Amino acid sequence: MTGFEISGASAADMELIRRWADEEGWNPGDSDRFAFAVADPAGFLVGRVDGEPAACISAVRYGSDFGFIGFYIARPAFRGRGYGIRLWQAGMERLDGRLVGLDGVVDQQDNYRRSGFRSAWNNVRHEGVPRPNGSGGGAGGGAGGGAAFEVVDAASLPFALLAAYDRRFFPGPRDAFLSAWTGLPGRTALAAVRDGRIEGLGVVRPCSGASRIGPLYASTPAVAAALLHRLAEHTPDGAVAVDVPDANPSATALVAGLGLEPTFEAARMYTGPAPEVELAGMYGVTSLELG
Repeated sequence: MTGFEISGASAADMELIRRWADEEGWNPGDSDRFAFAVADPAGFLVGRVDGEPAACISAVRYGSDFGFIGFYIARPAFRGRGYGIRLWQAGMERLDGRLVGLDGVVDQQDNYRRSGFRSAWNNVRHEGVPRPNGSGGGAGGGAGGGAAFEVVDAASLPFALLAAYDRRFFPGPRDAFLSAWTGLPGRTALAAVRDGRIEGLGVVRPCSGASRIGPLYASTPAVAAALLHRLAEHTPDGAVAVDVPDANPSATALVAGLGLEPTFEAARMYTGPAPEVELAGMYGVTSLELG
C-alpha cells in the first residue's frame, strides 16, 4: 500500500468524481456536485496512488446522528489491490456512531451486508417519456373532494416550508443541500399546493442521459403524476428518469402506467433499523448518491 494517500476532495476532484460516476452508468446530474459540496464540505474523500486519483467515496453527515455513503468507486486499473477497502474504512470511520445509509448496486450488496448493512427496500430507476393520462399535467389538477391543487415554482414558497416538508421524507436536516438542490441554474423545482399546504415537491435536473427527477414527493398519485408531467416539460426531449422506492406500490404503479421502463436497481440499505419516513408519499428519492 506504499504511495496510497487519502485526502478531502477538491473542486477539481468533484468534477472527476462526477465523470467516474457517469462512466459507471449512474447518470449523475450535470450540476449535482455543487449541491453535494454544501451538504458536507468535508464528506468527499479521494484516494491517490503516487499522486494519481484512484478511488473515491462520499461519507456525508446529516445532523447529529445520520450519515450516507455514496460515490464508492475504484478506478478499474486500481481494483483488487486493497485501495477501495482502505477508502471505505475511512468513510465509515467518519460516520462512526451514526445510522448510515447507502444505495447498493446489485453486485455489491453482499459486500455491504458483510459490513453490517441490511436492505430496507429497492430503488428502481424508471425511464422514458411519460405518456399522457387522466390525472392532469398542470396547475389545478385535483383529486377527490376538496379544493384543487396548484402547481407552482417552488422558489415562490418560503424556504422554511420546503425544508419542513422535506424532513417528512428524509431522516436528517439538510437545509443547505436542499437550498442548492432546488435552486441551481438549469434545474426546475415545482411544488403542489392546496389550501396553503404543500402536497408535493419535485425537482428535475439535466444529466448526460435522461433528465433525472428527484425528489418526487406527493400526497396522492394524482399529485405525483401532475408534477412528473410538468417537470418533463422542462427537459430537452421529454425523457425523464426517476428512482422509485418499491416500498411504495402506488409509485411503482404510477410510473408503470405512464409507460416508464425499469432500467437500473439499487438496494437502500442501513446499518440499523430503517428510519421512519413517509414512504407512502415518496414517489422518487432525491439521489442515489446522497440519499
